[in-house]
Amino acid sequence: MAKQIKKLSFNLPMWLTWARIAFIPLIVGVYMLPNNILSQENQNVIGCALFIIAAITDALDGYFARRFGMGTKLGAFLDPVADKLMVSAALIVLVAFSRVDMLVALIIIGREITVTALREWMAQVGMSGKVKVNWYGKIKAIAQMVSIPMLLYYEPLFGLDMKLIGTVLIYIAAVLTLYSMYVYMKAAAPYFEETPKQ
Repeated sequence: MAKQIKKLSFNLPMWLTWARIAFIPLIVGVYMLPNNILSQENQNVIGCALFIIAAITDALDGYFARRFGMGTKLGAFLDPVADKLMVSAALIVLVAFSRVDMLVALIIIGREITVTALREWMAQVGMSGKVKVNWYGKIKAIAQMVSIPMLLYYEPLFGLDMKLIGTVLIYIAAVLTLYSMYVYMKAAAPYFEETPKQ
């Protein structure tokens, strides 16, 4: 008898996560429009606003999942994937507009791929607890999530040089990215000779 496949349960945190994923093509699409349809200034404002709204959904879905016990296995999988996709898409846009150095984007995106693969490996050897999110990773994430909307906006705001502040923060994020990856790799190194559990 064929196994019965469970239906996916959708709740508020799941809808917020899917909404964040849906924002990704919108953010990219805004900057692809010709300037005679949407001026560069309006692209900056809309792109920045969309990224901020998407970032807010990230905070809200985690809050509702924990506060009201709405967490699901699919949600736990999709939440970090949505975050990485959103950051990667925004960085690609910023590189395309020469607002972020290509090496910085490569460091940040490459680290996310590496750490994701590392966590999967550590889960296979039964040591996933060794590569839990550390404080460097959390500070890196904050620096990223503040710098990216600044660089998407790019124009001065309330007397603040968004370009300068965003650039400084994205470089701080890149340095913390490298260091947090080093910490994860160091913690995982003793288990690289382990045989994955079947």
